[in-house]
Amino acid sequence: MSFYSTNQQTPHVSLREAVTKGLADDNGLFMPLQIPELPHSYFEVIQEKSLPEIALDVSATLLRGQIERGVLQEIVEESLNFPIPVVPVHGRIHTLELFHGPTSAFKDVGARFMARLLAYFVKDSDKELTILVATSGDTGSAVANGFLGVPGINVVILYPHGKVSDIQEKQLTTLGQNITALEIDGTFDDCQRLVKQAFLDQELNQRMQLTSANSINIARLIPQSFYYFHAYAQVKHLSERVIFATPSGNFGNLTGGLLAKRMGLPVAKFIAATNINDIVPEFLTSGNFNPRASTQTISNAMDVGNPSNFVRLMELYNQNGDAMREDVIGYRFTDEQTKMLMREVYENHGYILDPHGAIGYGAIRDYLAMEPDAIGIFLETAHPAKFIDVVEEVIGQKVTIPENLQAVMQKTKQSTRMSHDYNDLKTWLLARA
Repeated sequence: MSFYSTNQQTPHVSLREAVTKGLADDNGLFMPLQIPELPHSYFEVIQEKSLPEIALDVSATLLRGQIERGVLQEIVEESLNFPIPVVPVHGRIHTLELFHGPTSAFKDVGARFMARLLAYFVKDSDKELTILVATSGDTGSAVANGFLGVPGINVVILYPHGKVSDIQEKQLTTLGQNITALEIDGTFDDCQRLVKQAFLDQELNQRMQLTSANSINIARLIPQSFYYFHAYAQVKHLSERVIFATPSGNFGNLTGGLLAKRMGLPVAKFIAATNINDIVPEFLTSGNFNPRASTQTISNAMDVGNPSNFVRLMELYNQNGDAMREDVIGYRFTDEQTKMLMREVYENHGYILDPHGAIGYGAIRDYLAMEPDAIGIFLETAHPAKFIDVVEEVIGQKVTIPENLQAVMQKTKQSTRMSHDYNDLKTWLLARA
């Protein structure tokens, strides 16, 4: 198994090179050259397997020949040491709770897996690695936590000033050690652009060894397939038709689900659920991909106007949008609709949604009205306490803050304010080289 660039202008590379580079030299994203399928018999017994067992089977199948199974076993057992349960909400609607990790967000799965995989690949290197990561909220904190204290690796997080929640910002800016936060005057799209420019800057790359921990890195993407398999294992006895609704911003999470489907996971339909930054739902409806400046919403982790992983979605379907529409349907929700959904679910069913999960819930609720025999799972991607001001205002009740989030709120923010001019970032990085 090797990896190719979505821009098709560079040679195929190994897993080690794909992970340590992050972005291909031609500015493309790495994808596996072949996507093997698990046998049908695997899904007949998948309900008997634990999350780490499933993750090991999936990753060992996909990465065969690139890394030893024993090493993978250590990585997945250390990475996935917390539960990811499917929880009934009402009727045929369930949620996959992805917030039981150390930073209370789904990105703990990908970040912890990537941190351990990258640490394995660089352990014998005599050159420090700098990870540049842009975040609209949860990516930065998950990456920071995953890489905290890892020898030979420094992490630089770029996040948009004033556009993340207080808890998210504290998680980004209070760790110290090998973690540095840059507070950018701009949007998430500006942060992502700066990171991509840095990867393509030859002078900078001669002075520093750079990689990314965003979902553009294949090591973040692969583990995001694991929990779709695990969720299916928990509900397969309920129906032959399982639908997933994935709250989506940069579309790494949905790409992980579609990767799982390509590997044989029998999912009937995927829903790309967005806020008003509805670039992909618009594409699924019109056939036109029209990236644009993002608009700020209460579901800030999804405020992405030019989703990087769209190119991977197209690769999975050989650039055939009609084929993608067979598997994926798009839904979008405004802030007011999101708030209504949060109130509805709390008042009628006693379940507290965060603004991102609410969008997933709305999509699965609306779609299941047309699918009387299916069951639906929406991804609850972050603990409601991470968006406590919005959630408490909407439902009119106090939200219990988990101990890990209470602890981080007592710490002092440490960040460096910076413009969205690339030259400022380059000067700052070179000064640290």
